Amino acid sequence: MRKQLVFAALGHDRPGVLEEVTRLIVRHHGNVEASRMQRLGGDFALLMFVTAPEDRIEALRKAVNELHFVKFDVLTRLSEATEVQEETAATCAVTVMGADHLGIIHEVARYLSEQGVNIESMSTEVTAAPMSGAPLFSMSAVVRVPSRLKLADLREALDFIGGELNVDTQVFEAEDSPPD
Repeated sequence: MRKQLVFAALGHDRPGVLEEVTRLIVRHHGNVEASRMQRLGGDFALLMFVTAPEDRIEALRKAVNELHFVKFDVLTRLSEATEVQEETAATCAVTVMGADHLGIIHEVARYLSEQGVNIESMSTEVTAAPMSGAPLFSMSAVVRVPSRLKLADLREALDFIGGELNVDTQVFEAEDSPPD
């Protein structure tokens, strides 16, 4: 039987970081089931969902926790599969774009939370606008919408929030999602 481990690691970016982490996982007969990695500023952030044999999972967790000795901040958690509490009507993509300012992520996340919408993944970025160089915010998320919430209502509410925040919002059903 395989057990699940989720861990996050953050440290100074340099060549070879991923190779070191995956070597450690393989050494403990682990398999990376899902991961997200990103260079943020001068740091490298890593989030991984790993499975390993039941008799190896604690040794793997200990080894991952010891990454802090090579200048990483590490957080680990043994994970268990959970059942989704409420039936979801749709998986959707949500995008937000506009001039960057404080509170955009918070206001969108607040509304989604109030409606019982679960955020499966999200990425945000601030870049320089092509002509003016002004900070331009963009967000892309995949969400699970509860069956009691109509997609038309979700779109309308996010359009309203976007108007209040002076940003453009869009909601795409999974089959209508824009390409990555």
